[in-house]
Amino acid sequence: MKFTTVICQSLAALVLVVPPGCSKRVPQALGTLEFDRITLPAPAAERIVAIDVREGEQVRAGQPLLQLDPAHTRAQLAAAQAQLEQQRELLAELQAGPRREDIAKARANLAAVQAQAREARAYYARLASLKGNGYVAAADLDRARAAAGNAEGQTSAARAALDELLHGTRPEQLAQAQAAVAAAEAQVSAQQVLLGKLAVVAPRAGRIDALPYRLGDQAPVGAPLAILLAGDAPYARIYVPVQQRAGMHVGDAIDVFVADREKPYAGKLRMIRSEPDFTPYYALIGDDAARLSYLAEVALGADAAELPAGLPVRVEFRGPAK
Repeated sequence: MKFTTVICQSLAALVLVVPPGCSKRVPQALGTLEFDRITLPAPAAERIVAIDVREGEQVRAGQPLLQLDPAHTRAQLAAAQAQLEQQRELLAELQAGPRREDIAKARANLAAVQAQAREARAYYARLASLKGNGYVAAADLDRARAAAGNAEGQTSAARAALDELLHGTRPEQLAQAQAAVAAAEAQVSAQQVLLGKLAVVAPRAGRIDALPYRLGDQAPVGAPLAILLAGDAPYARIYVPVQQRAGMHVGDAIDVFVADREKPYAGKLRMIRSEPDFTPYYALIGDDAARLSYLAEVALGADAAELPAGLPVRVEFRGPAK
């Protein structure tokens, strides 16, 4: 028994004197494979009338994905175009100014009221000359005076109406009409843009990750119609422990181990945050569990193009790329 105890104590002493370099581990970090996720929201609350792709399909930039019912938007566009045409014609009318026939009519009205005014003044003058002899009642004289004054007022109004036509359209009226035309044009452009958005196309090449709605559904405005995973290959999103942060730089070569595959994928550090984050649960390693980590992204080559998003990865830092 004593001999066994001595042997155990001797082994413990050997373990304690092992040089630190013999047990040094390669710096590691955990994370997941990710793609750039592009969400295509519904531009309008319209019914889905066609779906041209399926989930998991690889698509190219500009490829049609699905189509929303354009009937309502086309009607709104037609109404906006009619409003624009009306505003343009109104502006043209103001720019052309009054018609010659309107000016001639205003002159004729002025001549007519001037004749009535002369007659009213003459009638009042005749009655006024008879007032001293008592041949006219005071009430008749007052009515004649009022009629003469009314005729003078009508004459002034007719002359002002003619002057308004002769002076033409005011600059302020032209400015208002031009602004109305610009507003109508903007409304037409907005409806045209909205009509174009009803045909949902892929903004980038990638893979369809999800189509939340089906044919015939009517998604609310802003709801995701399609989710696209963009990029030729995934990248590794990892969380770098604080111990390795100081020695890491953009461009460093990194070995990326995916799932249970023994052979690593060659990667290159393309981004690392300067502000730390809390380590997510799946990236907890030993003592690092209670420490902060730094979010980083590792670009992968074309050999990783077929790897799906979401796979767990483990990376080993090799240092600056050669």
